[in-house]
Amino acid sequence: MAARDAYLDNVKLVAIVLVVVAHAWTPYTPDSELAKTLYLFVFTFHMPAFIFVAGYFTRSWDGQPRRVKRLITRVLVPYLVFEAAYTRFFNTAGGRDEALSLLDPWWATWFVLALFLWRLSAPVWRVLRRPVPIAVAISLLASLQPLGPALDLDRVLQLLPFFVLGMAVRREHLDLLHRRAVRVAAAGVLAAALVVAGYASTRGMTEFFFWRSPRGHFDQLGFAQWLGLRVGALACAVAATAAFLALVPRRRSRLTALGEGTMYAYLLHGFVVKGAVFAGVHIGFAATTVAAALLALGLCSRPVRRVFRGVVEPELRWLFRRPPPPLELDPPERRPALLGSNPSL
Repeated sequence: MAARDAYLDNVKLVAIVLVVVAHAWTPYTPDSELAKTLYLFVFTFHMPAFIFVAGYFTRSWDGQPRRVKRLITRVLVPYLVFEAAYTRFFNTAGGRDEALSLLDPWWATWFVLALFLWRLSAPVWRVLRRPVPIAVAISLLASLQPLGPALDLDRVLQLLPFFVLGMAVRREHLDLLHRRAVRVAAAGVLAAALVVAGYASTRGMTEFFFWRSPRGHFDQLGFAQWLGLRVGALACAVAATAAFLALVPRRRSRLTALGEGTMYAYLLHGFVVKGAVFAGVHIGFAATTVAAALLALGLCSRPVRRVFRGVVEPELRWLFRRPPPPLELDPPERRPALLGSNPSL
């Protein structure tokens, strides 16, 4: 088994901590401009970074049976389990009365369904000559009209460029991000992204960074102005994501191993974060930030992974048939001439 890449585990770990922290900030955003700005700032790159890494790990996805099995057991089945679990949880703890709909994902489960769809499309992106520009064009076209709640296609297609970009890059491209000059510039880029987030939060442009609202949501804007802002938001997200990737440390630390369990934190944290909201827990913005970061780290730990492995990474050997024996083809001289003896046929 190949050794794990410490850098990519660090990226995943920092990204999941930011995901959990941002979700924990949600109750503070209506009344605090600081919370709203920081929330939007994190949204400029935390999910794009997650999606980029998912694309990077999908570069070799070729649809072989073992990869399809892993896609089913590591992505599709957890989606089905947690979609049902979150529906029950929101109905019971949140006082809702919603029917289970596997085609309309609840809250954070949209990413798991999106990951399933993106990976199914991987062979297409591998054979295209210019996959990234095509994905950008699809993203922009998808934002013209609402696509409805089914499969959360608005976000699936609008965030597609980050997944395809992850598939397109090579390791030497990532290594360029760790040059000293690039890292210094990255700090400036993230500072600029923070300013952009502050401006967008005060101008009613936050939806540009949530990747789910069509042009009709901005009917006060002309088409050229809207298109410029949409392309600008995409460029800002790409730059902020690259800056984030440049600043994540490459060295292995005591926390690096937790990067193996980021899917556990992603799927489980909602029960705690939303449970606290439903219970009316209010401990202040700073304390919530610390508690959410510790929660993310705890949910990535080995004890948690051991308890929940059966639903997050099930084996399900009973579901799959054994690999069929390889086909034994007759040598050419013994194969029947199905179309006669005419060589032109």
